[in-house]
Amino acid sequence: MYTPAITGTGVFTPENVITNAELVTAFNAFTDKQNAKNADAIAAGEVEPMQHSSEEFILKASGIQNRYVMNKSGVLDPDVMHPQLRQRADDEPGIMTEMAVDACKKALEQAGRSAEDVDLVICAASNHERAYPAIAIEIQQALGIKGFGFDMNVACSSATFGIQAAADMIRSGSVRSALVVNPEICSGHLEWRDRDCHFIFGDVATATLIERIEDATGPHFEILSTRCATSFSNNIRNNNGFLRRSRPDGVIDRRDMQFMQNGRKVFKEVLPMVSKHISDHMASEGVASGDLKRLWLHQANKTMNDFIGKKVLGREPEAGEQPNILQDYANTSSAGSIIAFSKYSDDLAEGDVGLICSFGAGYSVGSVIVKRHG
Repeated sequence: MYTPAITGTGVFTPENVITNAELVTAFNAFTDKQNAKNADAIAAGEVEPMQHSSEEFILKASGIQNRYVMNKSGVLDPDVMHPQLRQRADDEPGIMTEMAVDACKKALEQAGRSAEDVDLVICAASNHERAYPAIAIEIQQALGIKGFGFDMNVACSSATFGIQAAADMIRSGSVRSALVVNPEICSGHLEWRDRDCHFIFGDVATATLIERIEDATGPHFEILSTRCATSFSNNIRNNNGFLRRSRPDGVIDRRDMQFMQNGRKVFKEVLPMVSKHISDHMASEGVASGDLKRLWLHQANKTMNDFIGKKVLGREPEAGEQPNILQDYANTSSAGSIIAFSKYSDDLAEGDVGLICSFGAGYSVGSVIVKRHG
């Protein structure tokens, strides 16, 4: 048996930023158009008028201030209200591959490795641009990696589930190193015309390099333990199996085919599930709450994270113990906890213990306990 370790991480951040102010302006313009279009039905009581959004509403509901997206103009056009992503030709790299390659190169550079050192690529993401061929194999080819690759999807938990799969293969000796990459284009599945969720998601890609610990050449995080759990629920659902595309006739996909959630039920059911999962995982490994120096949680909602942090630590998290990045990136699905880990882990000292956790649709929850070395 071998010991796996995280030796490098990388984050690809799109160039386009949408602020809450910009988003509210576009959404309210769309709302006014829809209310004017349905004025007679609204007056007759047959249709409920759409309500305006506001910066205050978004910040209070989520803690989000900005989000990065692959296409900004389409989202902010009141006549479009979704990203306009160019259809790639079959002989062109996919958009997910372009994002992933950037993140992977950064992870490899941080670890002092090259593509020749990698045996496996796992593309673990909640939103895939196609069913097959696997995005992971395209990423593998673009980087010049030998070995093999495959895709996996456990919604917002995809990154931690991918880390467990890679760590298990390293433990068994079937691979020496693996890249777990999470290219998330959430903007293509979000319903930007729905006041309750139009502010939630952003786009990003993260990559995590995992190797045998004896192969690490610099500072790294030993993976002490991984744990995953699922319990089926329809309270977070997305019936689209592909990225939304612009159509020549201007028709927009049906509402029931985009991201949907029952927020109140999610809060009520997911929070205790995640808190118990983390606490049980720590207890099984002999990690007390006082031993935990850092908690890198899934970045979906600040209120949820504050609740989980307090439950796990038994007190209010101190500044820096539970870093949030969603104010800048919004919810980036499986990539969120890895962004937090990548940006807020260098300051830990030798022997410090932390925990990465992601959770979401499924329901699903995955946790990774790590220890700093070097």
